[in-house]
Amino acid sequence: MVDFIVIGGGSTGCTVASRLSEDAGASVVLFEEGPRDRSPYIHIPGAYYKTAQGPLLKRYAWEPTEDQHRSETPTMVQASVLGGGSSVNAMIYIRGVPADYDGWAEQGAAGWSYKDVLPYFKKAEDNERFCNEVHGVGGPLGVSDPINIHPLTKVWLRACQQFGLPYNEDFNSGQPEGCGLYQITAKNGFRSSAAVAYLAPAKSRKNLTVKTGCRVLRILMQGNKAVGIEYLEKGVRQVMHADKEIILSCGAINSPRLLMLSGIGPAEQLEKHGIKVVQD
Repeated sequence: MVDFIVIGGGSTGCTVASRLSEDAGASVVLFEEGPRDRSPYIHIPGAYYKTAQGPLLKRYAWEPTEDQHRSETPTMVQASVLGGGSSVNAMIYIRGVPADYDGWAEQGAAGWSYKDVLPYFKKAEDNERFCNEVHGVGGPLGVSDPINIHPLTKVWLRACQQFGLPYNEDFNSGQPEGCGLYQITAKNGFRSSAAVAYLAPAKSRKNLTVKTGCRVLRILMQGNKAVGIEYLEKGVRQVMHADKEIILSCGAINSPRLLMLSGIGPAEQLEKHGIKVVQD
């Protein structure tokens, strides 16, 4: 029995597990189906072309559509490694358009307006160049300027300005329009993934356990309450119970998939696959 089970060791899972384990009295176990982030390609920013198409990704085929005229079925990719997408992506540090956050808040997502989320962006950030009303320093996530700029990039930026696009020094200033150089999630020349930024500093905590190569098969229910998980480790089915909470952070595909495998979802679809309905 542990206090918290975190399912999925991607950007969210690494952050949540690290923050929860700051309470020395709470026991936390993080489950990740993929391997640890030991590949050197992960940590060298210039090698992201390797991680973005290699064995650390899972590919999911889209269902064919009526107007699909191509021979190949398009796929959606999801990282399968500690750190998740932050261990394999191109590291561009872009927060999004403020108006989008405000739109979510207006539609009922309380606490998700731009002014609400901005303090957390600043708290997470350790920016090598900016320190102002929208940027922070001293946080766990390293943010820096690209070290090597290709000459053609500079030519392209000049051409954009000659065409009339304004030069934007900071795409995260709240005004994202224009052309310029983005910052990346890197520090001292190495990728600053969620695993590096949040998990690595927490690895000596005795109350945090990170289990990689473990596939969570289903959430165990007691009535309408989630009480534990069943998982596969080295080919052996095992069970773990959580005393406080189970956090689902295994992505936009696998989080709902795991819920459905656990009997939580549209009853018609669950019954079609022979899954006992716990909650329609």
